[in-house]
Amino acid sequence: MKINISILLGMYFCSCFAVNALTINHVQGNPSFFATITSQEVQNAKNKLYIAYGHTSHGSQLTTGMSGLVGFINGGGLGMSRPTNFFEWNHGGTGGALDLHDYAMGGDCGYYPQWVDNTISYLESSANSNCNVIIWSWCGQVSGKFAAGTISNEYLLPMASLETNYPTVTFVYMTGHLDHWSDDDLKAGNQMIRDFCTANNKVLYDFADIESYDPNGTYYEFANDNCDYYTASDGTLIGNWAVHYQTSHVENVDWYDCTSAHSEPLNANQKAYGAWALWTGIASIPEPCHLLFIIGNLIFVSRKKYKL
Repeated sequence: MKINISILLGMYFCSCFAVNALTINHVQGNPSFFATITSQEVQNAKNKLYIAYGHTSHGSQLTTGMSGLVGFINGGGLGMSRPTNFFEWNHGGTGGALDLHDYAMGGDCGYYPQWVDNTISYLESSANSNCNVIIWSWCGQVSGKFAAGTISNEYLLPMASLETNYPTVTFVYMTGHLDHWSDDDLKAGNQMIRDFCTANNKVLYDFADIESYDPNGTYYEFANDNCDYYTASDGTLIGNWAVHYQTSHVENVDWYDCTSAHSEPLNANQKAYGAWALWTGIASIPEPCHLLFIIGNLIFVSRKKYKL
């Protein structure tokens, strides 16, 4: 009996290969959303993920926020009750923590081609063979790269190439931090990143969107990375939304103090909430599978894996 191998393989490939989109923005960076993340989802992330994070100062808001979150939840912050140190993280995942290698790769994704080279060096090292999540943050380069027309060639396309070359690794895209002094170019550059991620089913951590909203859901259209906000892109200073919230709410109940580079603690709080939504979201994506080649009565398994 003749078998049309091309049709058979095509049908199987389609059933095996799919890309899962995930966007983390101010919705997931809100404390009310964080409180809905279940213990089972957190444990699933701890069991599955081996994360490598490359960043400079602004990107540290995620991890310093995550560090402060441990004690905050230990003390019953947000009215939550979890086992002691349940949100702990470290390089190696020891003691039941999330395995997150902070500063795993030097620099940030604004330095091209260094960030690509550093990613490849990290993933090619046998010491990091279990890594299955790569995340890079920006510093202040998005606006400049948009103005120069290099976001695609120096960020989006290299990221997509890495995804192709390392199909068992989830690569997290990110927007750049707010910069009131380059408002138009920054917003346009960040939107370019969002549009690419939406069109191509990517995983996106929307750094800029998270710091554009306070926990009440109020949007600040002309905000800066330190949480100051203005009347317009060239307008006058109105105030600081994070300071307003912190002074009107109870510390260690509604928010917690932590290191937050260039900004207020509340900003890093929200980055940490979003980070845990990211980890649990990635962990819920189905495992990669091998592609089967069926020829007659023989079944061959490819050595390359494909994401479900």
